[in-house]
Parts: sequence; C-alpha cells; structure tokens
Amino acid sequence: MGQCGITSSKTVLVFLNLIFWGAAGILCYVGAYVFITYDDYDHFFEDVYTLIPAVVIIAVGALLFIIGLIGCCATIRESHCGLATFIIILLLVFVTEVVAVVLGYVYRAKVENEVDRSIQKVYKTYNGTNPDAASRAIDYVQRQLHCCGIHNYSDWENTDWFKETKNQSVPLSCCRETASSCNGSLAHSSNLYAEGCEALVVKKLQEIMMHVIWAALAFAAIQLLGMLCACIVLCRRILF
Repeated sequence: MGQCGITSSKTVLVFLNLIFWGAAGILCYVGAYVFITYDDYDHFFEDVYTLIPAVVIIAVGALLFIIGLIGCCATIRESHCGLATFIIILLLVFVTEVVAVVLGYVYRAKVENEVDRSIQKVYKTYNGTNPDAASRAIDYVQRQLHCCGIHNYSDWENTDWFKETKNQSVPLSCCRETASSCNGSLAHSSNLYAEGCEALVVKKLQEIMMHVIWAALAFAAIQLLGMLCACIVLCRRILF
C-alpha cells in the first residue's frame, strides 16, 4: 500500500515537473509582454519600479526550468538530498511569487496617480513631428486605444501645439478609422474619437499588471502541489 502511494506521488511529481517547464515559458512570456507594452506607454508612466513584478516573474520562470530538471532527476533517482533541495527551492520560489503578487497589487494601485501626473506633461510637449518621442507616443496611444486628448478632444485646445498651428484642428491620430475624410478639424467633431486617453491608458496598464498577478498566483498554486507531492515521496522514503 505504501509503495503504491509512493509510485502515485512520484508519477504526479514527474508530471508537475513537466508542467513547471511549460510554466517557465509562460512566465517568461508574460514578463516579456509587460516589458514590451511598458515600452509603448513609458512616456505616460515614469516609475520604472513598476517593472519589478515583471522582472521577478521572468527570474522565477528561469528558475522553474532548473527546478523542473532537479525535480525530475531527484524523483527518478529517489534521492533524499535531491528531493529536499527541490522542496527548499520550490518554497523559496513560492515566497518570491507571493512577493511579486503583493508588488503587483501595490503598483497597480499607483497607476492612476502616476499616469495623471505624467500625461499632462506629455501632451504639453507634443509638437506633431515624427522624430519627437513624446509626439510618437501620443499618436500611437490615440490610434491604438481609439481616444483623443486627456479627457476628450477639447483638451487639445489648451496645448501649445494647438495654439501655434492656429488651424482649429487636432492631430490626425484622433480621427476615427471609419472617417476617411477626417482632417482633425474640431468643426467636424463627429469624426473624432470622443473618449479621452487617460482613463484608457490607466485601464491598459492595470490590465497588464493583473496578467502578472494572475500568472504568479496560478503557478504558486502549482508549486504548492509540487511541494506537497515531493514531501510525500520524501517522507515515505524515509519512513518505509
């Protein structure tokens, strides 16, 4: 009966180690996705510490590759030392993922204030030229999120760019995709996106942070199962 239990636990543990390898790839992908997306929105979010959760899960993903290898070798060889090492490393990684979740929630709560502070500066520096990084960032966000201005398209009237151009129009990136003849004129506001960008940027960044949080939580649960199975195999090997 005891031998049967050990065999079952070993089978589950080997299967979990295979899952760890898959999880490692997914965690690295999620972390890389956060970095790439942050690069698109970095002008609206100056606090680079927000990337810490993404750095943590990439590091955890790299560790999971090693953990999976150690776990498989220790399980197949039934090494007491190997299994003990496997459990300790899993425990450390589990704690790290809990930290990533906590940091994710902390920085997710800061997103709104950070964007509110940064977006005003970015819109004020817009000059409409492609080489300018801030201008490219605004045009990119307005096209991608289908928005115009900070709260709505009327915000453009308060910018230096609008006052200097004196043509009563907003950037072409404010034009709806369906408005083929749109030239950005405020006289034809129905051709412009009505929603402001600030709320949509905040929503996008918070969604990205939730990806980190859910990924960390999901794989923390898998690691708990892995630690349980490893403990069962190790304890039964010691006792029987």
